[in-house]
Amino acid sequence: MPRKLILPFLCLLYFVNYLDRVNIGFAGPNGMSDELGLTSTVFGFASGVFFIGYLLLEVPSNLALHRFGARRWIARIMISWGILATAMAFVPNGTVLIVLRFLLGVAEAGFFPGIILYLTYWYPQEDRARIVALFMVAVPISTALGATFSGLLIQWTDWRTMFLVEGLPAIALAFVVWFWLPDKPADAVEQPAEEHWPLKKALTHPRVLALSFVYFGIVYGLYTLGFFLPTIIKGLAPDAGVVERGLVNAIPYVLGAVAMVLWARHGDRTGERKWHVAAPMLLGGAAIPFALHLDNPVAAMVAVSVCAIGVCAALPTFWALPTSFLGGTAAAGGIALINSLGNVSGFAAPYVTGWLRDLTGTQKTGLWVVGITMVAAAVVALVQRAGTEKV
Repeated sequence: MPRKLILPFLCLLYFVNYLDRVNIGFAGPNGMSDELGLTSTVFGFASGVFFIGYLLLEVPSNLALHRFGARRWIARIMISWGILATAMAFVPNGTVLIVLRFLLGVAEAGFFPGIILYLTYWYPQEDRARIVALFMVAVPISTALGATFSGLLIQWTDWRTMFLVEGLPAIALAFVVWFWLPDKPADAVEQPAEEHWPLKKALTHPRVLALSFVYFGIVYGLYTLGFFLPTIIKGLAPDAGVVERGLVNAIPYVLGAVAMVLWARHGDRTGERKWHVAAPMLLGGAAIPFALHLDNPVAAMVAVSVCAIGVCAALPTFWALPTSFLGGTAAAGGIALINSLGNVSGFAAPYVTGWLRDLTGTQKTGLWVVGITMVAAAVVALVQRAGTEKV
């Protein structure tokens, strides 16, 4: 595969990956919850249990990628998750849904941190936020386009067909990875030896654990929006059709995609990292509670869009922090640990939000938790040392 096609191809893989991860959010309010008899708590648990399996195997999976090479390991991950994603089309009840979501997390473990590690082989530190932004723009794009595409599939067929159709591309693309994706360039860009940490230090150092909490806060906002925004929009516009709600769902993520790329470029140009992570988190964390006091649906969507912009803008620059001081095996383990601990919020966010909705009868309490978590994580980001400073 030509070098210039590597990044666009990785974006395509992540687009498919993220859509298969969050399309349960489109299925829930459009027939699945009613057909399977799911409460908000059970739906939140099924959405979030994915991340338990993800957490358990993230570090060993990324170490395996570092050892066996990106081509073979990423292809193995994609075939596994593609099979399980298509199997979601045949779930008979909530219990099987929960089991399949857990196994999907097991199958996907190592994909995202593996790609972040893979990008460090190809691009130097001074370009890394911009490159990660171009890769991660697949998140808002998959949510924006995925909402519309998923809505059309559900309208034309049903939620089961949506799962089937959206799971098959992962299997097909796995063969492209196997035959054409290079393991690394001959001139792989890696940290100099004196900057390398041993693996044990990377897995236990307070600095890495603090960054895990920062990532937890970012992802808490991301997955709350991903899993519950379709439900929130349905509540704001109950008379709108599935496709219309999908288009409205896309608006915050289109804006987030633009902000993600522009903010990351600014971070690379200035070389500043901490405020480029913390400032959008503070903005997004404040926007969510503000939205709770808006009765006008349009004004509420503006506030939700600001939150999405904050989350998306913080994501790529964040990954410039750990990759500035981790290299080699320590990078494989440390990046995976940060991603796995941070993605605990992928379980906590939908489960806590769903549970609080069942408990209180409103989304407001759960969204207050989102705002507080994001602000707390922003504060932790600000007290971190700059990436290249000695520990």
